[in-house]
Amino acid sequence: MTDAEDASHVDRRFLLAGAAGVLGTAALPASAEAASMRRHPPNWPDPEPYGLADTRPDLWPRPDNSFLLPLELRPRDREPGRVWMRDTYVNCFVVGGRPVYVATGTTRAAGEQGPAPWNDGIFVWVASDLRGPWRLADTTRIRPGAEQGKVWSPEFADENRPGRVVVAPWQEYWHDERFGKRSAAWAPEVHHFRGRWYIVACMGDHSRKVGSFMLVSEGGVEGPYRLVQGNHDKPFGDPLNGGPDFIEPGAYHHIDGSVYTEGGDAWLVLHNNLYARFRDDMEDIVPVTGLPEFRQTPYTPEPYLEGAYVFKHGGKYFLLHAAWNRRSANPDGTTRHAYEPAGEGREQYHYDAVVAVSDRFEGPYSQRWTMGVGAGHDNIFKDHRGRLWATFFRNPRFGYWADPARRDEAAVAGVVRLEWTGPRGHRLYVQRRGHR
Repeated sequence: MTDAEDASHVDRRFLLAGAAGVLGTAALPASAEAASMRRHPPNWPDPEPYGLADTRPDLWPRPDNSFLLPLELRPRDREPGRVWMRDTYVNCFVVGGRPVYVATGTTRAAGEQGPAPWNDGIFVWVASDLRGPWRLADTTRIRPGAEQGKVWSPEFADENRPGRVVVAPWQEYWHDERFGKRSAAWAPEVHHFRGRWYIVACMGDHSRKVGSFMLVSEGGVEGPYRLVQGNHDKPFGDPLNGGPDFIEPGAYHHIDGSVYTEGGDAWLVLHNNLYARFRDDMEDIVPVTGLPEFRQTPYTPEPYLEGAYVFKHGGKYFLLHAAWNRRSANPDGTTRHAYEPAGEGREQYHYDAVVAVSDRFEGPYSQRWTMGVGAGHDNIFKDHRGRLWATFFRNPRFGYWADPARRDEAAVAGVVRLEWTGPRGHRLYVQRRGHR
């Protein structure tokens, strides 16, 4: 949930804890300080040196701290019995005095093994409670003959009209001899801001141009959506070097776009160290020469990171990244787990959620810690009762969940409870055993 909406869910205990953080624990009597500390679990010591991963089982999503969302199945989902999803995103917004939960993520087209080289767009599910029931957004009024819940797709290019672009030319399907049909939307997020619904997503590696874009609804969460003006010709930001060798020169832009809102302001958070303020009309980012960077404490050396996301809680800003926890052997034969670049003898083990904390949106951010093992490319949100959660999806590409014995349990829409270590610890972890 966005920071602007936090106040509607803050209870008295949270206010007292926040006051202790602002005024300092020295302002409290010793008994009150002790009681405050008992209410919050402690920080764990970090593995040393900085950059080692914490793999303790307490940091895994488990049956006692997590569950899979019972999303309504589409026809393609009935045989496997679940929705195949990567980059799971869930949030809760109060609209008209009632909670509206939304879920989305990277999905695959019927009959395909994954979301590349093409998929059929963005689907949205809604619920009034995190436990469900979760229904596909009712898009039947907008497109009576189309698959329900599909709010945007490259196939909607025929809905373009003068002055209203739904699908830009660079997002449309195309074909080549090497891959056949190409173009896919990845890692969508749904946001409710200033009374309007927005979706920020990324055109993936097989698109004519690769990078982040945003849609705005002209109705409810179900749409209809159109493309914001700043993306009519290209993704957000400038072209970059990078990406797979099959991407055409000049086509690769900043991926994994996310939105952070606070009060009446909004920012675009881009892979994996950049941000930009949106214009007041939300039709584009404010033009700057070179996008500003978050001030972070990088690993040495810094590995490839994905899925940047900012969440505010307890007066602090939390910057999330997805990082591959790579397993290798120490000189003494013991096992090493670290967030480091690929290299000989380094095996991708788990796609983790790592997080850092700051007093300011732009930083400087603290050293990162492992928030959740195997919970990478997630987001944090607050439910309508004020409880903190994060998403996970069990990455099936490499590592633990790529094992053939586990692949049928991968690519899921999951949520896991989080715990906050309070106004002195300023950390978020997957809920650990014994910490309620």
